[in-house]
Amino acid sequence: MEETFLAEVKRQAKQAVEELLAQANLSKGDILVVGCSSSEVTGERIGTSSSLETAEAVFEGIYEVTVKNGLYLAAQCCEHLNRAIIIEKELAGRERIPAVNVVPRPKAGGSFGTTAYGRFARPVAVEHIKAQAGMDIGDTLIGMHLDEVAVPVRIETKKIGEAHLVCARTRGKFIGGERAVYNKEML
Repeated sequence: MEETFLAEVKRQAKQAVEELLAQANLSKGDILVVGCSSSEVTGERIGTSSSLETAEAVFEGIYEVTVKNGLYLAAQCCEHLNRAIIIEKELAGRERIPAVNVVPRPKAGGSFGTTAYGRFARPVAVEHIKAQAGMDIGDTLIGMHLDEVAVPVRIETKKIGEAHLVCARTRGKFIGGERAVYNKEML
């Protein structure tokens, strides 16, 4: 992979996560879930051209910012592992999420999940998580791992490499309020 491409991908990933965090109103200890198709980042179809070098560049750009902001990064694996999540064991313990026994690889878990597993201090795989914000790089479908209620976040960065980028944050449910309509028979 060309060094200038990888440097640009890292820069775009860092910029995107900084833009998301500027709007997401996260607190220390919150979780950012990221799904990343390295194939899509390089301009190929999802699942066809996994690239560890590309995933590492994206990971480095994002992880640097999450660590600096006291956030946990949750890396979504691909559909071959049912979109399992790679997180730090400390987070799994805090959230009381049982670990599952799998080690991701580029063609079974994806390069981004593989990278996270290799870079985290004490990585574990879990089946589900409820994150407070997310980045979907290359249409990887992270929605199942976002807390309720997901709200799209529009940022300036629209792509990382060639991959489409969608960001979200979550908020508490609105119950009642001035726009609510009530069934008068149930009052």
